[in-house]
Amino acid sequence: MTDRPPPEALVLVQELTNTLDVETGEDALAAPGGLAEFARRYGIEGLGGNGGGGAAKGAAAAELAGVQELREALRAACLAHTGTDMAAEPSATLARFLDAAPLTVAVDAAGRAVLRPAEGLTGPALLTARIAVGIAQAEADGTWQRLKACEAHDCLWVFYDRSPAGRGRWCSMAVCGSRAKMRSYRARRR
Repeated sequence: MTDRPPPEALVLVQELTNTLDVETGEDALAAPGGLAEFARRYGIEGLGGNGGGGAAKGAAAAELAGVQELREALRAACLAHTGTDMAAEPSATLARFLDAAPLTVAVDAAGRAVLRPAEGLTGPALLTARIAVGIAQAEADGTWQRLKACEAHDCLWVFYDRSPAGRGRWCSMAVCGSRAKMRSYRARRR
């Protein structure tokens, strides 16, 4: 599915959640070098190093599993933006990741406050801190609630809802919306 990108603060969240195509099961992070490529593209130091052997391979697998867990917790939060409540487990998972990713506030030369990841963070903590900064900025400007996961359970693609009322439910009305309406129609006809 394609759509116009979200505000800059939410790009990282959308890009991470959409590394898994729910319909096909294709996971871009799990592909050889996929996590490292994602980390390189977004400047996340210390994330996705090569597996090496033995303990390093185990650590790389654990790191990948953690990022995938973060991704699915973010997807659940975006699905909650369509009007459903977020389940307790992904909510707790997201809280656990955010707790391990400290942020700091700095004041620039113009006196504006800037939220940023704490110094020295790398790997999953840096990824989570950058996501947290984006979410905080988006919440402050009112755009966080518009980043949604498609309600179609065989899709769940994360999209930015640009509809005037902010009530979009599907990533694509022509595909997922049409399928949902057809299923609803068929169910009523039975």
